[in-house]
Formats: sequence, structure tokens, C-alpha cells
Amino acid sequence: MSQTVEHNATRARVEQWITEFSEAIAARDVDRVVSLFGEDCYWRDLIALTWNIKTCEGRADIAAMLSATLEHAEPTGFTVLGEPTESGGVTEAWFSFETAVGRGTGHLRLVDGKAWTFLTTLDELKGHEEPKNHRRPRGAEHGANPDRVTWREGREAELAELGYTRQPEVVIVGGGQGGIALGARLRQLGVPTIIVERNERPGDSWRRRYKSLALHDPVWYDHLPYIDFPENWPVFAPKDKIGDWLEMYTKVMELNYWGSTTALSAKYDEDNGQWELVVDRDGEQVTLRPRQLVMALGVSGKPNVPVFPGQDRFRGDQHHSSAHPGPDAYRGKKAVVIGSNNSAHDICGALWEAGADVTMVQRSSTHVVRSDSLMKHSLGPLYSEEAVAAGIDTRTADLTFASIPYRILNEFQKPAFDVIREQDAEFYARLERAGFQLDFGDDDSGLFMKYLRRGSGYYIDVGACELIADGSVKLAHGDVAELTETEVVLADGTRLEADLVVYATGFRSMNGLAADIVGQEVADKVGKVWGLGSDTTKDPGPWEGEERNMWKPTQQQALWFHGGNLHQSRHYSLYLALQLKARAEGIPTPVYGLQEVHHTS
Repeated sequence: MSQTVEHNATRARVEQWITEFSEAIAARDVDRVVSLFGEDCYWRDLIALTWNIKTCEGRADIAAMLSATLEHAEPTGFTVLGEPTESGGVTEAWFSFETAVGRGTGHLRLVDGKAWTFLTTLDELKGHEEPKNHRRPRGAEHGANPDRVTWREGREAELAELGYTRQPEVVIVGGGQGGIALGARLRQLGVPTIIVERNERPGDSWRRRYKSLALHDPVWYDHLPYIDFPENWPVFAPKDKIGDWLEMYTKVMELNYWGSTTALSAKYDEDNGQWELVVDRDGEQVTLRPRQLVMALGVSGKPNVPVFPGQDRFRGDQHHSSAHPGPDAYRGKKAVVIGSNNSAHDICGALWEAGADVTMVQRSSTHVVRSDSLMKHSLGPLYSEEAVAAGIDTRTADLTFASIPYRILNEFQKPAFDVIREQDAEFYARLERAGFQLDFGDDDSGLFMKYLRRGSGYYIDVGACELIADGSVKLAHGDVAELTETEVVLADGTRLEADLVVYATGFRSMNGLAADIVGQEVADKVGKVWGLGSDTTKDPGPWEGEERNMWKPTQQQALWFHGGNLHQSRHYSLYLALQLKARAEGIPTPVYGLQEVHHTS
């Protein structure tokens, strides 16, 4: 069969399915819609029908969702976009559609003529489209006007008024990459927003970290909304360069960014439908009354600082990795780093370079993947120069990744990591000969599933593993029993001399930080933030199918959580911004499948 004939057959197969699907949807015939899905099927919806981030698994689950949402969502106009593709018995296609209030994009995978995975996402709200491209603002008012207000005058008035004589619709607590990305989305949607950040300047949360820190994700994975990194931007951006980019971005996107501002307390007034948020703005106490409150505090949340006997009598320096100043003061000193994930490796490597005697204490196994291997086999097909050359822009890459339901994402990830494990076998063998304890996740699915499930337990190797393999960085194992004046003592009796102890021991759940602001009762009402409920290590069940409490409604009205890596902050900020815009405009947002609370920490 010629390639053209194959393409025509593939397109005809997709067109026929979309036509039957559209007719069944229009007739509100749920049984007929469901009959177009295979026994093993998934419908992932990013706020288009459910006003939620929700994956329905199986025909019964899909039927229940459609029965509850079709009447008010009114999806119509399903139209195939571009050319469908076929590979390995799976046909894939993009489509557009509309709902009663918005326009969206979707993705379909067919197996044996039936839908296997189905994605629906809301792109924009009708009547509230972003002012871009042919809708972009004029910027200058031509002609003569004695009452002219210049751009600068208008901007200065906004900065002076918002939060004082005029209240914001939204306050975002946390001005890192997540808060900034969401602030930019809301700005473009015309939602009055203030970002409050305890650091003085945008980007300070990066600048204040240890000096060797750089992004381990490549540039194609890390763009912010609206403004891509330039074509000469380094593949792996150093922390201070990222800090400067965030500061620049905040300024040119005209975000209302309150630096040197600490959120002290927040209480929700149910009667008035607004929060009372008390902040300290550079020594001045200000009360803000937004209708919506977003916690963009970072997935990392509170530093997890362990408590060991003898910490009070240890004579050297000790601190959490988040407070590590860098290696310069420790040349010729003995350093013990507790932990074996990203920060631990980075800090060990920098301390060794500075001339310190370094020991890493590994308490549990770690997933390690070489940066080049991760780029080639896992990220490359969607996020690379080759992907860009093949016409895969950032949005297409993000939606492709989003089209894979979390339930089966491990099946998509495992083959790449199987190849990596085989090709880098000697690398892993050298690490194991040095005593390093390795894993590839509970089901051998690798880095991304570990990140999505628990946000920890891995290292993207950018050089430190070589120091461990050749013994330059020494390795010890086990839990810490105590500290003496000059030593770290492990449970098996091993004694490690130390002038410096770094606790690279990770972070607690984001709602621990939120509890400091909204109170423990509200934090417990919301429940654990992050994780899928996979019932794997540090991600307790039951299965929930989406990231807990992220980018979607929570059990506390008008309280939201936003963040993740740069990719997630960019992608999911759109859907959170649209949810907030709809509420600001009084558009009905009936939420289907509001997440239950199974864990409070």
C-alpha cells in the first residue's frame, strides 16, 4: 500500500470516528458515545467539561462524567486538525471543539477502531480571549487628547491603587516561577492580581541557592508562557541567569509583584466570598481581600530538617541544603552530606571541586539517570532542537505529554528507561561497585514517575556520579544515630569526622507551608498536595489519577495550589488562570469529580 493510500485510510478512520462521536454527543446519547471507546479507555479533561482536572478510567467512569456534564458543557464542533498518524497499531489525531463558554483542543488515540485515550482541554473563554495577535492592544492613542493618560502614568496609578484603594481579584502567595507564570496568564486575561513574595526581587529564590545550582532540565522544556528563551540561551541555565530572566520577565509582563512581602495569615469569609489576607509589606502591615487565593509555594514546600541527638553540641556548621551557602568556606574541611538525591549530588560535587573532603550518606536507594541519556531517550522526542525542527512547538509537546493518562504513563516511560539502563550498563555497574544503591522506581518506570508520584528519590547526573564511582566522594550508608562534637555517627556505629553537615533531606508537602498561613484546620481540609495515589513508595493510595490538589478546585472554596517544574508551571497555569477568570466574570463553573481527601500531610 502506498504512503498516500495509507494516509488517506488513516484520516478516513479518524474522520469516521469523530463524526460518529459528534453525532452521539449532539444526541446526548451517552451509551452510544461510550460504545466508541474500547474496554481499556481513558478520557482526560483539563477543565473543558468538568471544570476540573480529571481523568475518567473505563467506560462506566466516562459515562458517569458525560451524564453529569453534557447538558451544561454543550460540546460541539469536533473537527480534525492536521494529518492523523498511525504507528504500531495506534492511530493518533488532534481535533478542535467548542463548549458553551469556550474553545478547546483535543487529542485522540484509536486502537482497533475504538478510542483508547481521549484528551479535552479548554484553550480560551468566548468573549474573554487574550489580547494577542490580531487582538493585540494598540499601545498608543493616536490623535489629540487633552486628558491623555500615558502608559507610564496608567501603570504607576495601578501600582499605587491595587491592594489599597482597589482590591485584587486574585492574590498569589509565592513569587517563584510558578507564581510568575500564573501571574502572567492572569494579566493577559485582565484579572487584577497581586503576587506576594518574601524575597526582595523576582528570581531571588534561585539566586539564594548554592552557587553551583543549574537547571537539570533542558531549555526546550523550560520556556515560560508568552516569551520563549532566546535561541542562544544555554541548554542548562545557571541559577543566577534564571533569576535574572524571572526578574526581567516580571517587569516586561507588567506583573504586580510585591517583593519583601510575607503572608502572615489568611481567613476565608464565607458570607462575603473573599479572603482576608494579612501581609507584611516591607515592614507595613496590609490587609488584602481577594476573592481567590493561590498558594504557589513550590512543590518543595517546607525544608525537611531532621532532628538527631547531639545536634546541639556539634561544633561545626550544619544546615539544610536550601540554606547551603556554597563550598568556598570549606576548602580542606571534612564535609558530610546526608542524602543522595539531586541537591546532595550537586553539593557533594561542588564541595569536592572546592577542595573539601566529602562523604555522602545514602539512606535509601536512588534513581540515577545521565543527563545526556535522559535528553536523548526520554525528553528528546518532544523537547529538543530536533523536535522543534520537526515542527513540535512547546504547546504541541505539552499537550502530547498531557494526552497520556497517569494510569498508563509508566508504560510509556518504561521502554525509554529500559534502553537507558542497557546502554549505560557500565556506568551503573561502576556506581554499584562503589557501593551506591540504585533503583529505577518501584516499577522500573524511571525518573518522571518518581517525580510525579513523590517529587523525590532521583538524580539527573551532570558529573557527581563519576566522583562517587572513582571514590573521590566517599560513600556511607544508613541512618544517622547521633552527632558528637566532631562526628556524625551512623546506626551501624560508623563514625564520620565532620566540620560541616549538610542535610540534603528534601522537603515536606506544600500544604505544610500553606498551614502556616491559612491554619492547620484548612490545610487538613484540603489534604495532601502532590502525588497520584499510586501506592508506591512515598505516594500512598488510593489511586487518584491526577496530582493531588494541583491547579484545580480543592475542598476549601477559593483556595488553589499551583507550581511544579517550569514545564508544569507553564502548561497548567493556563488552566488555572481560565478557572479563575471564569469565576471573576461570573461564568458558571460546576465542578465534576471534586477530589476527596485521603491524606492530610
